[in-house]
Amino acid sequence: MTADPRTPGRTLLPVASARQTWTTLAARFRERPGLSAAAATVLVVAAAGGLVAPWVLGRLVDDVIADAPASRVAGRVAVIAAAAVLTGLLTALGAALASRLGETVLARLRERVLDRALHLPSATLERAGTGDLLARVGDDVAVVTNVIAVSGPAFVGALLSVVLTVFGLVALDWRLGLAGLVAAPAYALALRWYLRRSAPHYARERIATGERTQAMAGALRGAATVRAYRTEDAHVAAIAERSGVARDLSLEIFNLHTRFGLRINRSEFLGLAAVLVAGFFLVRDDLVTVGAATTAALYFHRLFNPIGLLLMESDSVLQAGASLARLVGVAELPDTAPPAASGPPTASGPAARPAGPHGAAALDVTVRRHHYDDGPLVLADVELRLAPGERVALVGASGAGKSTLAGIAAGIIAPTDGSVRLDGVPLTGTGEATTRRDVALVSQEVHVFAGALAEDLRLAAPDATDAELLDALDRVGATTWLRTLPDGLATAVGEGGHRLTAAQAQQVALARLVLTAPAVAVLDEATAEAGSAGARDLDRAALAATRGRTTLIVAHRLSQAVGADRIVVLDHGRIVEQGTHDELLAADGRYGHLWRSWRVPV
Repeated sequence: MTADPRTPGRTLLPVASARQTWTTLAARFRERPGLSAAAATVLVVAAAGGLVAPWVLGRLVDDVIADAPASRVAGRVAVIAAAAVLTGLLTALGAALASRLGETVLARLRERVLDRALHLPSATLERAGTGDLLARVGDDVAVVTNVIAVSGPAFVGALLSVVLTVFGLVALDWRLGLAGLVAAPAYALALRWYLRRSAPHYARERIATGERTQAMAGALRGAATVRAYRTEDAHVAAIAERSGVARDLSLEIFNLHTRFGLRINRSEFLGLAAVLVAGFFLVRDDLVTVGAATTAALYFHRLFNPIGLLLMESDSVLQAGASLARLVGVAELPDTAPPAASGPPTASGPAARPAGPHGAAALDVTVRRHHYDDGPLVLADVELRLAPGERVALVGASGAGKSTLAGIAAGIIAPTDGSVRLDGVPLTGTGEATTRRDVALVSQEVHVFAGALAEDLRLAAPDATDAELLDALDRVGATTWLRTLPDGLATAVGEGGHRLTAAQAQQVALARLVLTAPAVAVLDEATAEAGSAGARDLDRAALAATRGRTTLIVAHRLSQAVGADRIVVLDHGRIVEQGTHDELLAADGRYGHLWRSWRVPV
């Protein structure tokens, strides 16, 4: 991870090294050997075809000087025309194949980035900020896509043209080739001057873009709060300031780009002048023909566009390289959660297997130690066993590690050193004995997807009938507000639709839990957003949704822990007490202190 100098305490997602970036990219190309070979072959042949016209034109000059017959001259002209047409067709085909290959590779890389992002621990995303991730999957992907679709094929074609043309120039006459190399140091110095100044600018520009996205996303996400506290001007100013940084960096890069162009023109002049002067003396001494000198000058002149394109497009390639490094940095993050089995649970699938009373299962969680990245220790020496059908409440002060332990128990977070077992089988496989579909997590932050309410519920059970959806909603106490919806289950909810309250959204999440029918349910402060008015109703809904299942509850209110079969008290990442509510009150330990501080009547 990379520290953000502009925001203390914020840690950006990692950026891959140049070696790691190109190694990953090469591996992606090797996954498509047929398409890669076809694109490379066509591009090489197209670049070689571009050498035909200058060579034939040189022979044509010698023929004219020697007063060759018209038929030979006409033949030379026909070859030049045919070579031009064929080279154009091959260039177009090569560009199409290269674009298709690049787009395919980028698509797979983008999928990998999104997969890794969805599996990142929530704490990691919170430290990085949503702007960093959004900039990578948005702006960075757009930069790389533009290079692959527009600049990439032209850049590869130009590179091949330069290599083959230089080879042809040397093969024509080594002295003429040596004269052309006079321009090489000038080109190299120009490129060195540009790279040393532009590469740091591009890296800073990508970070500045992420900062701008972060500022905009934060303001939009908290728009209601911003308006409530009348801080619109402050947020607009922050966005303007970060946009200004990105703009200034872009202007500095443009200035560098313009000065770079002047250095390229100077290098072209030196090279062509050297070839023409060398050709003059060699022709005067009868060491080469006029046609050979003409071909050499045309070959070098032919280098103007591809070399210029290579150097000028290094601007886009550098941007793409910086963006690729940011994408690969996320794509190559290690898995932080066990792989899930594909598809939803079905009546005959693993999730419906009988395990313990009422389809419940035993859950064993062992965490010898756990920390995020290189951060401090979050959990240590945790041994937690939930018997089939047992209801366990997890309590502790803020920062004690409750949510982390819940995430590990649900298989969302992989412990640094530890394991999770369901009925004795590690919660990492996709076999029939145990899958992650047997454990469901309902967190405090639930999302209502845009679309019909029925479609939102069927995310948990695609084949569920309307009657089953209604039964699940009734079980969690949502029938009352369901009747007020204009179209019932067909009512559009979420963004752009009917707005559900926080409590109603939690009931939808609990209804999904009922439809999923997991063996183990983990509720991470799932009723915290209800507020005092709806707390009792949501607690009853959570109890109904998890009845008969092994359940781990992260208790936001200690009243949720009173009715649990067992209460586990966490303090600074360690289990310090276990027992029933009455037993722990009698012990007058950490739980007793929390209870008295909370001042809840029994």
